[in-house]
Amino acid sequence: MTRESPGFFKRIFSWVGGLVRAIRWIINVLFLIIVGVFLFSFFGQEVKPLPEKAALRLMPSGMLVEERSYADPITQLMEQSSPYDAETPVRDLTKALKHAKTDPRITGLVLDLSHLAGGGISKLDEVGRAIDDFRASGKPVIAISDNYSQEQYYLASHADEIQVNPMGGVVLTGFGYYGSFFKEAADKLKINFHVFRTGEFKSAVEPFTRSDMSPEARQNTLAWIDELWNAYTTDVENQRKLPQGTIDNFVDNLHINLRSHGGDMASLALEAKLVDRIASRPQMTASLADRFGADKDGFINIFHKDYLNHLRLPSLDKAPKENTANIGVIVASGTILDGEQMEGAIGGDTLSQLLRQARQDSSLKALVLRVDSPGGSAFASDLIRQELIQVQKTMPVIVSMGSMAASGGYWIAAQADEIWAQPTTLTGSIGVFGIIPTFEDSLAALGVNSDGVGTTSLADFNHLDRPLSPEVATIIQLSVDNIYHQFVRLVADGRQRTPAEIDEIARGRVWTGQQALEKGLVDKMGDLDDAVAAAAKKAGVENWQVKYVTRPLSFQEQLMKQLAEGSAQLLSPLTAAPLAQPLTQKVANYLQGLDTLGALNDPQNIYLQCFGCPSL
Repeated sequence: MTRESPGFFKRIFSWVGGLVRAIRWIINVLFLIIVGVFLFSFFGQEVKPLPEKAALRLMPSGMLVEERSYADPITQLMEQSSPYDAETPVRDLTKALKHAKTDPRITGLVLDLSHLAGGGISKLDEVGRAIDDFRASGKPVIAISDNYSQEQYYLASHADEIQVNPMGGVVLTGFGYYGSFFKEAADKLKINFHVFRTGEFKSAVEPFTRSDMSPEARQNTLAWIDELWNAYTTDVENQRKLPQGTIDNFVDNLHINLRSHGGDMASLALEAKLVDRIASRPQMTASLADRFGADKDGFINIFHKDYLNHLRLPSLDKAPKENTANIGVIVASGTILDGEQMEGAIGGDTLSQLLRQARQDSSLKALVLRVDSPGGSAFASDLIRQELIQVQKTMPVIVSMGSMAASGGYWIAAQADEIWAQPTTLTGSIGVFGIIPTFEDSLAALGVNSDGVGTTSLADFNHLDRPLSPEVATIIQLSVDNIYHQFVRLVADGRQRTPAEIDEIARGRVWTGQQALEKGLVDKMGDLDDAVAAAAKKAGVENWQVKYVTRPLSFQEQLMKQLAEGSAQLLSPLTAAPLAQPLTQKVANYLQGLDTLGALNDPQNIYLQCFGCPSL
């Protein structure tokens, strides 16, 4: 008797069942691998022993940031295949330097800057001052790199000695702000951008309405960009003991002087006294071995991330002193958006919850809000400001500005008990805008038309395929004007000035921290540590420790974070290829800036955003 072959559907279901079993088997294997890595990271890995004597190898990579951007746990685990982080928190570097200064096991500092992409002059300045403080101990500081970008060289200038590869050099270009303008492209595509703003210096909307910078935007941008470049050149020249104007002369005459050196950037940098020694990688390693001792890998050193792991180990001598108070720190970094947001952006609801968390923490005696933001949603900004006022009823609140606290970033800072900024912080931009594109002409060119009926003249309010009616335009402009007047009033209340006085220095203008101090928009110059000390003083406490208030992690996030950290310990930080070069990073930053437009989600489409505030 012949056996019948299974029917078509039976074969299909059989195949699907086999596929499901295969997928289940793969998931089980992956789960066992993850559990194995988890157990190994907990029990199989020990912190690398710290040599009795070693140089601290400070090796920042990627962008300097206030806090790491959120990555989902799986991505975080997978990214550990790269030994170089895309972001380096500034506080990791300053903490390592602070402890290494008095640590007798640390004999010196090696600045390995090859993998630093940038991060803003204010953040560079904060790390630079921490290097200066380390140098005050008398321990040597050596900077090494194959090639120095402008950002890398700023930190290198704080070293006792700078070494560069003979195939490298020092690339200094000055600061610039150049944007893309889409008016002609929008006209060709027949896109109508309807712009509403208050403040003639509020230039965030200009890329959609012009083909070039307005005279007001050009004037304001030149004012702050010149001051930032002056701060850069002055600091570098002071650190290197060079005559005033040396850096400008090097940049302006690079094309001339490089010809006499046959295109050799390294020898030109040496002649200009920007570097102290030209050395190949083996020569650099040999000189460091002579100074700090040799080992099988070259010279005796400990990577700053490994050193921080040692500092986190429990120790009896780390027990808190009696009567030590907690000063809370909350980091608000990124564009301000409505709702819940992960690290890398500021969510109105998320930051409000952190502020409530701080207010309910009885161990906190004062709070420092570290703001590093170009602004964003007006609605979310005010939610945060309202919650900050509630915190002020229970403890002093100090705002510490990072590289940028502009527009919405200033809105949330304006009514703090004190505002601290750094001279190179970008702040102000007290102005408001709204922008709505409509596509009726674009669609009409394709033969698509819109028609219909409504009960009122506003019934087609949200239809972007129809012209914006005069009534809607009036409503939006009045709303923008109202938000601007609120902005001016709340700043006037916080700064104890009149609205007219604030309006004179507002209208969308961007100021550096030093200019803002002169205008009365901030109270003091200083970094985060200075702001924490001021908060402690205002709270009347003499002994304190910093307690960061952060978003509680879920069990899954904690598990995957531990897995990621455990797997990272299996990778050497010194063997992989470097990260993308600064030019690639700038392309990524540009694309991220365009992507920010799509992320904005204010419920009324009204924004306190400074698009013209690059993190220089």
